[in-house]
Amino acid sequence: MTTNKPLMAKATAVWLVDNTTLTFKQIADFCGMHELEVQGIADGDVAVGVKGFDPIAHNQLEQKEIDKGEKDPIYKLKLKFNAAAVGEDKRRGPRYTPLSKRQDRPNAILWLVKFHPELADAQIARLVGTTKPTIASIRDRTHWNIQSMTAIDPVALGLCRQSELDSEVQKAAKKRAAEGVMSDDERRKLVSTEQSLGMGTEPRMPSSISGLENFSLGEEERKEPKDYSDADSFFNLPHGEDEEEDEDPRA
Repeated sequence: MTTNKPLMAKATAVWLVDNTTLTFKQIADFCGMHELEVQGIADGDVAVGVKGFDPIAHNQLEQKEIDKGEKDPIYKLKLKFNAAAVGEDKRRGPRYTPLSKRQDRPNAILWLVKFHPELADAQIARLVGTTKPTIASIRDRTHWNIQSMTAIDPVALGLCRQSELDSEVQKAAKKRAAEGVMSDDERRKLVSTEQSLGMGTEPRMPSSISGLENFSLGEEERKEPKDYSDADSFFNLPHGEDEEEDEDPRA
């Protein structure tokens, strides 16, 4: 499988910006970049300190292709086949970060850890070209310079592209969903193993009202309550059948 980008794409874009009159879009399409990134290179905001990589001298582009592109702004440059470029997209290892940008990496890592905690260390390492020990020290705030760090978007720093960041975030979200990771609210509803083993199959009555489960109202109590608004009727208590009237002591 051949790659559709030149070797050292960003360095190639720097060379094309400096040595041709190709449009930003032509260079972006050829190097597999965004047009705004190429404009940033021209403005000196992106790829600062990156040395240009001559695609003609390194057998990736022919001069006639550049000539066609300079004459026709909508012409798309064709990459010359180079066996050395095969598999370059699958190259493993940390991302190269220019010297001028390396001091910004801790700030970018802090931003990723703060706003995208779902990202794994390996994903952060791919995005900004760092190491797992550095990420771990920033996660647990033991980094020697943690008090001076400021969280800054790595895309704004030029350490990675927005599309790359979005792709890693989507991968992390899919992984969490596949693993069935619970939210904090769902986790609070969990009970311990000891509690779950002690639970019966029937619903249990709250302890605050235990003992009242057999309580029932009699027929008299189910009826509508009597009206005791009349004080005399309130004290007119019923007499039992066996109750004898009080005898007059004078009898």
